[in-house]
Amino acid sequence: MSDPIGRREVLKRLGVAGALGALAPYGPRSAQAADKLVVGVIYVGPRDDYGYNQAQAQAAAAMKKLPGVSVVEQEKVPETTDVQKTMGSMIEQDGATLLFPTSYGYFDPHMLKMAEKYPKVRFAHCGGLWTDGKHPKNTGSYFGYIDECQYLNGIVAGHTSKSKKLGFIAAKPIPQVLRNINAFTLGARSVDSKITTLLVITGDWALPVKEAEAANSLVDQGVDVLTCHVDSPKVVVETAERRGISVCGYHANQSALAPKGYLTGAEWNWVTPYTIHIQDAIAGKPMVNFMRGGLKEGFVRASGYGKAVVEGARKNADTVKAQMLKGEYVIFKGPLRDNTGKTVIASGTAFKQTEPLLEQMNYLTEGVIGKV
Repeated sequence: MSDPIGRREVLKRLGVAGALGALAPYGPRSAQAADKLVVGVIYVGPRDDYGYNQAQAQAAAAMKKLPGVSVVEQEKVPETTDVQKTMGSMIEQDGATLLFPTSYGYFDPHMLKMAEKYPKVRFAHCGGLWTDGKHPKNTGSYFGYIDECQYLNGIVAGHTSKSKKLGFIAAKPIPQVLRNINAFTLGARSVDSKITTLLVITGDWALPVKEAEAANSLVDQGVDVLTCHVDSPKVVVETAERRGISVCGYHANQSALAPKGYLTGAEWNWVTPYTIHIQDAIAGKPMVNFMRGGLKEGFVRASGYGKAVVEGARKNADTVKAQMLKGEYVIFKGPLRDNTGKTVIASGTAFKQTEPLLEQMNYLTEGVIGKV
C-alpha cells in the first residue's frame, strides 16, 4: 500500500487559485472537443438523496465545468453484475477512460474484473482498501478521514445532550462505519465520560423504513441527539426534527431538513480527489492508487453550526478542529478499550489518521451500546 497523498501535493495539484482552474495548464485536449477526457460516475442510489450519492454528484457537477472534460453518469446501479454492465457501456459506448464507481460493494469483484478486462482504463473507487501487489495498477482507492468531522459532531452532541444518550443508525459494520461510530462516541465522551451511544445497524445502505423505525425506537429510549452512517440521512434527520430532538448530519449538508434541531454535520468534499484523478489522467501521469486526506487536505469539511448549538460547544469543537487542520490532533490513542472491556489500543500508543490498522477496525469503543 502506497502512502496517502499529502497536503502539499494536494495544494500543488489543485493550485492555490482553486481546483477548477488547475486543469487549464494541461489543456491540449481541451482545444479539441473530440479529444475530451470522458469520465464516468456511477451511483448506487439517486443523485439527490441528501447523502452519499449527492456528495459524489456534487463533485461530478463541478467536473463538468472543467475544460477538456466530459462526464457521463448513471444512478441507482446495484452492487451486482449490473455495475459491470454499466462500466462496460460507459467504456464501449461513451468512450470513458476514467471511471468513478462510487459505492463500497462495486470494488470486489466487479471493478477488479473490469480493470483486468480494460487495462488502459483508470478505475478510481471510493472507500476500498487498495493494496500494492494485490490489485491492478489501473485501479485505485480514494477516501477521506471523515471520522475527524464525526468526532467534531460528537463534541457538539456531547454539549447538547441532556439525557446523556446519543443514537447512531448505521448501515453495515464495515471498518469505515465502525470508525465513524467510534469517533463520534469518543468526541462526545471527551465532553462527558458518562455519555453512551446506542447503536442500531439496519443491514443495508438504503432502508428508509428500517431507518425510520430505528430513529423512533432510539428516541423512545431517551436518545436526544441522533446521527447516522447510511446512504441517505434524510429519513433520520427528518424523523429527529419531527420528534423534537437534535441531529448531526452526514455525507452532505442536511440543515434545510431540520431547521430547529440540526447541530452540525460531517461532509465530503469529493472535488479534491476527483480533480487530482482527472488532472493526472489528462497529463498522462501514473494513477495515484491510494489517496487519502482529511480536513487538512480538503477531502472533508464540517457543516456550519445550527441555531441550537451553544457557545461552549462551538468553542470546544473549533479548538479541536484547528488542531486537526494542523494535523496535530489524534482521535484514536491508548489506553482505549472496546465495549467488551478488551484493550484495543495500548497505553502510550497513538494512531495517526494514516495508520493502516484504522482501516481494518473491527470493534466498538467503550461507551457504544451495540454489537459488531
